[in-house]
Amino acid sequence: MSGSAGEQGRGRRGQPQWCPPAGSPPCKLRLYNSLTRRKDVFVPQHGKRVTWYCCGPTVYDASHMGHARSYISFDILRRVLRDYFGYDVFYCMNITDVDDKIIKRARQNYLFERYREKQPQAAQVLQDVHAALKPFSAKLRETTDPDRRQMLERTQRAVELAAEPLQRAVQSGLPAEAANGCAEVLLEEAKDLLSDWLDGSLGSEVTDNSIFSKLPKFWEEEFHRDMEALNVLPPDVLTRVSEYVPEIVNFVQKIVDNGYGYASNGSVYFDTVKFASSDRHSYGKLVPEAVGDQKALQEGEGDLSISADRLSEKRSPNDFALWKASKPGEPSWPCPWGKGRPGWHIECSAMASALLGASMDIHGGGFDLRFPHHDNELAQSEAYFENDCWVRYFLHTGHLTIAGCKMSKSLKNFITIKDALKKHSARQLRLAFLMHSWKDTLDYSSNTMESALQYEKFLNEFFLNVKDVLRAPVGITGRFEKWEDEESELDRSFQDKKAAVHEALCDNVDTRTVLEEMRALVSQCNLYMAARKAARRRPNRALLESIALYLTHMLKIFGAIEDESTLGFPVRGPGASLDLEATVLPYLQVLSEFREGVRRIAREQKVPEVLQLSDALRDDILPELGVRLEDHEGLPTVVKLGDREALLREREEKRRAEEEKRKKKEEAARKKQEQEAAKLAKMKIPPSEMFLSESDKYSKFDENGLPTHDTEGKELSKGQAKKLKKLFEAQEKLHKEYLQMVQNGSFQ
Repeated sequence: MSGSAGEQGRGRRGQPQWCPPAGSPPCKLRLYNSLTRRKDVFVPQHGKRVTWYCCGPTVYDASHMGHARSYISFDILRRVLRDYFGYDVFYCMNITDVDDKIIKRARQNYLFERYREKQPQAAQVLQDVHAALKPFSAKLRETTDPDRRQMLERTQRAVELAAEPLQRAVQSGLPAEAANGCAEVLLEEAKDLLSDWLDGSLGSEVTDNSIFSKLPKFWEEEFHRDMEALNVLPPDVLTRVSEYVPEIVNFVQKIVDNGYGYASNGSVYFDTVKFASSDRHSYGKLVPEAVGDQKALQEGEGDLSISADRLSEKRSPNDFALWKASKPGEPSWPCPWGKGRPGWHIECSAMASALLGASMDIHGGGFDLRFPHHDNELAQSEAYFENDCWVRYFLHTGHLTIAGCKMSKSLKNFITIKDALKKHSARQLRLAFLMHSWKDTLDYSSNTMESALQYEKFLNEFFLNVKDVLRAPVGITGRFEKWEDEESELDRSFQDKKAAVHEALCDNVDTRTVLEEMRALVSQCNLYMAARKAARRRPNRALLESIALYLTHMLKIFGAIEDESTLGFPVRGPGASLDLEATVLPYLQVLSEFREGVRRIAREQKVPEVLQLSDALRDDILPELGVRLEDHEGLPTVVKLGDREALLREREEKRRAEEEKRKKKEEAARKKQEQEAAKLAKMKIPPSEMFLSESDKYSKFDENGLPTHDTEGKELSKGQAKKLKKLFEAQEKLHKEYLQMVQNGSFQ
């Protein structure tokens, strides 16, 4: 009976209630949105799908560090959204290949090439350059900007200097060969000046559209090469203005049909007054304070579009061109308003809308594009769609300065991407960008790059040390060692740092803070490894590997590690597919162990020549091959594979430091010797003679040689006499020491 009751009791016992953990609210990604000028929580319109349009380059010249600022920064943001936050990013970018700057440059290039092909006589070249100098000098007189004025003056001086030898050659009737050589030099120096002059008189004759496509095709190719060299991901889709002219015409037509555009003299303008007065719309969303800034508006219209007749075609000075009637010497396409070409702002609206529809998640561009370009894009697109949400988040990258100054050709601080990559690697440039906020001004200077180089070196050293720990032979079970307090403490720090990194990335993708958290984590690992080394104990492999893999993963997300390196920065061989580290390290390990054995025998047998040879292998031979050996007393030699140039620089710095140290040591020894000699010279003087030579201070002395009167014959005061007596007694003591040393034969 009791048993069955017990069973019944057990049967009635139900499963206890389970309470879910309270948890903590997840950190939400916030992005600095130029439309609100604050950090807004990022919410894409369609789940994890993110539509993103980025303003691409106007391809008429070499890509420079200003371009790198935007495209590396957006590449980092895109990778973080895709690879860290897990969004499905659809990234579109345009190429502006129809533009006032391109038209003018292409026309001038064509006319100059045609001029050279005619092979003008030396005298003709001289005559034409003198003719071109007249309008150039007039332009120089009108220029008020001091930097631009300085650049034009430099050009004028260079042309005048290059013209002098040709002038002499023509006047003295030198052989044609000598005169033509001088003419070639002058043509090269006066290219810009002559091109401008030729364009002024012959530009209207250039009408073939193919002439205007050659230049942008060349520079677009160069741009893509530069982006590839910087490890910037290509866009998912690329649009070119020249390929979207029919779509642009239709876009303009609908804006006119909706009542926000008007045709005038073959051009079509956007009616800013009509748009701004509409209840559904607002003009100047990004920079309302700049609306009406005629200088900015005219820059946005382009050099070829701000003539008095063009400005008079507008209903309001704030109106901007959607479509421009082509003048002689400009490319043109047929349209309902006569032959013309797209305005600058309309191209992005038409192309982005063709791909992303009535509302996109992100639109990106440089800070200087906010007004008028992006404000005009917003206005005309929202006029087309009759909505108020064409862009949800507007992201603008900060300016780039060169050593604190604005980059410009007139300041001679114009740095192309190719030039920058000759001095620093793509990774080093990217690290410099990661160390700054993407939305703030970045100063490209030697200090900025030195910080990036030091950071790269610091991380690389950590990765090499972890690789060394992981290379130590151990069985499968030996990989998992018991954790002591030190491991638990390091792991707690690791988890804290991961949380801090996540928080920083949620805070407007704050890579600067992320890199600092990563640096702090590496510093803690270094302290842990140093403590283990001091205790002659191996550090925990699994924990260090987890941390190193996490750091590698983060660097891959940022695009600072270019390929599928398993851990740390990859070391590539001559062929791109060769993993140098995996290939050569087993052989280097064998060499290192053999060298250790040879050194041990050489020390035991006292053979210094062999020790010198093994040091030469470490210090001179292997660094030339990009290999560093680190000898540690009582521990195996560490083998590290690195960049040859970096190792050679390291070696040079080490030698320089040693040389500096030697010089300082020599200098210290010399000073010490001089001090001792001076002290000895002083000791030799008997106290009775020490004041006698100071006749400029004293005139009378007592029988011991102590002064009694000053130079004017006045008796010394008691205080002065007391002071001199003290000096006398001190010298007496010194001199006694000297006599004692002589007696003992301490020195010759």
